[in-house]
Amino acid sequence: MNLSDSQTAGQPVRRVSAMEAVLDHLRGAIERGEYAVGDKLPSEAALGREFEVSRSVVREALRGLQALGLTVSRTGRGTFVTAAGPAENPVFGPYSARDLIEVRRHVEVPAAGYAALRHSSDDLDLLTHLLERMEQETDNTAWVALDSLFHITIAQASGNPVFGKVIEEIRDALAKQSALLNQLGDRRGGSNTEHRRIVEAIAGGSQEAATEAMAFHLEHVEAALTSIVTNKNGRRPREQNGKS
Repeated sequence: MNLSDSQTAGQPVRRVSAMEAVLDHLRGAIERGEYAVGDKLPSEAALGREFEVSRSVVREALRGLQALGLTVSRTGRGTFVTAAGPAENPVFGPYSARDLIEVRRHVEVPAAGYAALRHSSDDLDLLTHLLERMEQETDNTAWVALDSLFHITIAQASGNPVFGKVIEEIRDALAKQSALLNQLGDRRGGSNTEHRRIVEAIAGGSQEAATEAMAFHLEHVEAALTSIVTNKNGRRPREQNGKS
């Protein structure tokens, strides 16, 4: 079963990556009960052969399942199903999605406002540079790294080093969440637009506009994550090029 460059039925402009297709297939199999709680999934090598993809693709799909709370990876033993449906509050590293959203609302929103008032020309130059690079970047991994640096830079531009320290602390968790949102929620384009709005507000020196722009961005992040968890945009294997 070759799932590379699969395409979602009825959505010709939305191409589905090999990783997404593998993750969707496994998620669907778990939710349909083909793999029950406690069952061990096939090995990375076996899944790679089944779907005709590399082990790195399979590994990323398995990480997605784990982030959704469907599986757990046990060193030396394999991947085991832990739930028949995704957790309402997925975990990214040591922090849950709820943890991240709550903290970001109370840190990044005011930090953006202070950045509008206190940013230096160097801060603005770096934010503009990062924004332009993200808009041109085509590699998801590289984009996620730039995204993390973008949010850290805003926190640092606030002039309050505590804001920067907080975002640095959750940087890895944010990157894991961002990667999942980009892979399964097609968020990169929307994030780029929202990021530009934030930078424009900071450049304009408007505290109110900057806080509103950051709040708007975080609301869309939360909505996309909720959509993924509830599978509102979910794809089943039979929908991909008519294959099962």
